Amino acid sequence: MTTSPEQIVAWDRAEGAARAVAVFERAFGTAPDGVWSAPGRVNLIGEHTDYNGGTCLPMALPHRTYVAFRTRTDDAVRLVSAQESTPVTLSLADVAPGTVAGWAAYVAGVAWALEQSGHAVSGFDAAVDSCVPYGAGLSSSAALECAVAVALDDTHGFGLGDDDAGRAVLAVACIRAENEIAGAPTGGMDQSASLRCQAGHALFLDTRDGSARHIPLDLAEHGLALLVMDTRAEHQLVDGQYAARRATCEAAARELGLSSLREIADLEGALTRLASMPDAEVVARRVRHVVSEIARVQQVADLLAGDEVEAIGPLLSAAHASLRDDYEVSCAELDVAVDTAVAAGALGGRMVGGGFGGSAIALVRVEDIDRVTTAVDGAFAAEGWRSPAFLVATAAEPAGRG
Repeated sequence: MTTSPEQIVAWDRAEGAARAVAVFERAFGTAPDGVWSAPGRVNLIGEHTDYNGGTCLPMALPHRTYVAFRTRTDDAVRLVSAQESTPVTLSLADVAPGTVAGWAAYVAGVAWALEQSGHAVSGFDAAVDSCVPYGAGLSSSAALECAVAVALDDTHGFGLGDDDAGRAVLAVACIRAENEIAGAPTGGMDQSASLRCQAGHALFLDTRDGSARHIPLDLAEHGLALLVMDTRAEHQLVDGQYAARRATCEAAARELGLSSLREIADLEGALTRLASMPDAEVVARRVRHVVSEIARVQQVADLLAGDEVEAIGPLLSAAHASLRDDYEVSCAELDVAVDTAVAAGALGGRMVGGGFGGSAIALVRVEDIDRVTTAVDGAFAAEGWRSPAFLVATAAEPAGRG
């Protein structure tokens, strides 16, 4: 007996809020002050560019993390999650780099980062539930951070969530939480997307200056869909591979006398100058990916602005080849997902996120969704791998109350 490929369903906002409230009331015996939520994200193009001062083009998913939240008069923090079996209790005064482990670091780290930026934060009780798939490269950690950030912002009256400039400040706090408390050396794309995206748009984010603009993205209007394929090959950013690539890029920029690889204007000239570095061939591949990926982001943005949506497909596939061959962050499951999707009729596809597992995307015609998902599911079965899961991404709302 065959079964249909698994679909990852997004909860509606009311259901998500009700789930988080139920977790809160079971744990703490009273009602929360309210519920706040934030979306995961999928990045259309621009991978591993954010920590290199580059550009990227993410959009918020309808899949969200919900946090039922109540402030306290002391500095205690009590945390529970529907996805984690063990509650966590800690003191805000004790939060510092290296002091909090596991999922609680993403929560407590946001409070710590806000305190570090001059925003006094009290203790709180929080209960989490989420339909952002964990380990899928769709920014479940950023969704948690950003949901906590808007909850803290609202309950403490900071007013940062009221406009984009304030949300950029919240994003910085979330990035610090992930980098310094959770210990994952990611760039800022995920948090910026979760806090600053708009429904129906992709976010053209320039990580060099933090500026952003919104590009309309209605794939359905063109008879297209962005299919996300969760390979179930677990995605981790704290195992050293991600950090190693970031360190290589930063070392290359220093060798060139630049603040980031974004500043490279002559790629071939830069590669010549980098030829004396240790592991020069590896350095050259990493740099080539970053520079070419930043160029692809601009090309995709220009095509979307010109309403030439189908034409972005080959650029997605070019990005995958670059991530696979030059940045070396793909894996067998991601390659099979992308190659099978394209062979089954997708216009293009690539891995998304940090790599080493997680998800891939494919740009498909709406009438081809079932054929592509069935083909990818079958290819995984033939390899003896765990069945993948699928969702059709639509550009959704940013973090907020409810």
